[in-house]
Amino acid sequence: MRAMVLEQPSQALRLLDVPRPEPGPGQVVLRVRACAVCRTDLHVADGELTDPRVPLILGHEIVGVVVAAGAGATRFAMGTRVGVPWLGWTCGVCGYCTSGRENLCDRARFTGYHLDGGFAEYALADERYCFALPADFDDLHAAPLLCAGLIGYRALTAAGDAARIGLYGFGAAAHIIAQVARHQGRDVFAFTRSGDADAQALAISLGVQWAGSSDETPPAMLDAALIFAPVGALIPRALRAVAKGGTVVCAGIHMSQIPAFPYDLLWGERTVRSVANLTRADGEAFLALAPQVPVRTEVRAYALEDANAALSDLRGGSLRGAAVLDLASDPAP
Repeated sequence: MRAMVLEQPSQALRLLDVPRPEPGPGQVVLRVRACAVCRTDLHVADGELTDPRVPLILGHEIVGVVVAAGAGATRFAMGTRVGVPWLGWTCGVCGYCTSGRENLCDRARFTGYHLDGGFAEYALADERYCFALPADFDDLHAAPLLCAGLIGYRALTAAGDAARIGLYGFGAAAHIIAQVARHQGRDVFAFTRSGDADAQALAISLGVQWAGSSDETPPAMLDAALIFAPVGALIPRALRAVAKGGTVVCAGIHMSQIPAFPYDLLWGERTVRSVANLTRADGEAFLALAPQVPVRTEVRAYALEDANAALSDLRGGSLRGAAVLDLASDPAP
């Protein structure tokens, strides 16, 4: 099969012919139809996440069709369309796994990081960590739900019942979760890169109350701020915008250095917290909710061999919504 392979961090992906995966017990092989490109893929490719298995096939927002199954893999019939997220395997027996916090499992394995992902014509997955996908979304528009949507949903849940939500970094995750928050009756404020008129226009089109740059003061104090951009300097900025008792949620897996800030920004029972990975329960809940909103994902399609261009566009901040590799039209080998 053809695959875009990361041979070493900080190097461009290479289009290679590699063996098609074979399923082991409990595993399925998917013919990949689409795979969204996540900022986490960029952090892995750029060497900012330091423990990938290399050589590696990136991609953890996979939409594919089951074409083979290993012994005991009976959840999905042949031809079923399923989604594969970042969380690819957990031990199932540690204190985190047995208390509903499998996202924190110390032995967890992640798709496109420890396990080969979806920047390829075929992908291998543990069937227990795959999701049935709502029929309301075609392949390209379903793919961003599997990480941008799921992590955004977990971050929104971490904000509790906050009525006024600020979203810092209006990319793939924020453009999805803004719609969910509006559906829930919350007021949403979008913060973008300075001068990013396209992102601000997208935010307004999705029903947010206000959109401006991340160094601006919103027209009302926030109850919670969700930070999706990997910029540590946004934490003190968000704390300035959050009312007493409010929460700042850091939703990324990687963030630049957090600068020192005065204690009075935190005082007043404000909270700074992170979210890590996702649970399968998050996935089931969000994928049931998305058609009810209904979520509309904004995507830009790329061919498999153009994965480096997609990563570059994400790195440069020129994307509106999410980048998605489109493999549905590729002939199967």
